[in-house]
Amino acid sequence: MGQRLRSVWPPVLIAVVLLAAWQLLVVIQDIKPYLLPAPSLIASNFFSDVGLMWAAALYTGTTALLGLMFGTVLGILAALLAQRFVVVNNLVTPLAAGLAAVPIIALTPLLNNMFNITSRTPRVLVTVIIVFFPMFVNVTRGLIQVQPVQLELMRSMNARPRTVLRALRVPNAIPFFFTGLKIAAPLAVIAALVAEYFGGPQSGLGSRITSAAANTAYGRAWAYVVASIILGLLFYLTVLALERWTAPWTSRSHHN
Repeated sequence: MGQRLRSVWPPVLIAVVLLAAWQLLVVIQDIKPYLLPAPSLIASNFFSDVGLMWAAALYTGTTALLGLMFGTVLGILAALLAQRFVVVNNLVTPLAAGLAAVPIIALTPLLNNMFNITSRTPRVLVTVIIVFFPMFVNVTRGLIQVQPVQLELMRSMNARPRTVLRALRVPNAIPFFFTGLKIAAPLAVIAALVAEYFGGPQSGLGSRITSAAANTAYGRAWAYVVASIILGLLFYLTVLALERWTAPWTSRSHHN
């Protein structure tokens, strides 16, 4: 418990100092809210509209979760095919890299034109595309980069490819899977958030941020930004908890 507290209090102290300096700067320099609202104004808007914040975060979080789930499944399936067939690896890897390089702001309007803009589908698809690349790359590395000695041992025992996959490649890929998931989870929130800037239902955090800023409610806009940060942290911490629960040896290996 003492060690955990020692690891927690430094970032908390830094955050408190930065917020206090931010508040003092805004008050002393009389900075207008449209340039930089004070933390007190942001907190006031956040806690006065907690219900709205929760509803918007729930909508965006659902979009991000759906995209994360589908993107993860597709990434794993593509990785399994890539480690088994070289031609699939040579085809999918550059395609995934190309999709990852396309900006979200370019993808979203195109998908909005292809699908019903009033539905959640375009936003989920954007999130799937963003999530797919880190999951595919990391899981593929985990499946392929096994110890040569272990692989040679399995082959000397005439193990079938399915047995090698189950007994050697999949266990080796678990830490890589969680590395990809820790990257993909916050990216899913960012992708869902940015995708909401381009029309569609006005229920999510991204839509609320743009609406509040357009109505000069800058304190409220920043409050929605805070809610977005909290949502991204929740996704990341959930992945950490899932890793420690299902594969505790991976987190221990990072600390050793």
